[in-house]
Amino acid sequence: MSAVDVDAILREELANIAPDVELETIDPHANLREALDIDSMDFLNFVTAIHHRLVLDIPELDYPKLGTLAGALDYLKAKLAVQRASDSATRG
Repeated sequence: MSAVDVDAILREELANIAPDVELETIDPHANLREALDIDSMDFLNFVTAIHHRLVLDIPELDYPKLGTLAGALDYLKAKLAVQRASDSATRG
């Protein structure tokens, strides 16, 4: 899965949580909860949706890494790379 795919999934799930916000106007380094005016439950729903869409375990300790668009993208790309490497090693 490419970075573009991950970014699209992030934006889709954020749009589900905050449909009235123009995501293109959000600074990639801005705190998502503040920028989108969402509460902790909405943020948890976002993390859960990402978990299901990407089939990735996201430990609660890592939730702060998903606090910005840029941080979430970097974190998820790294997690997916590790998962791909692990899957390849298992098959190989």
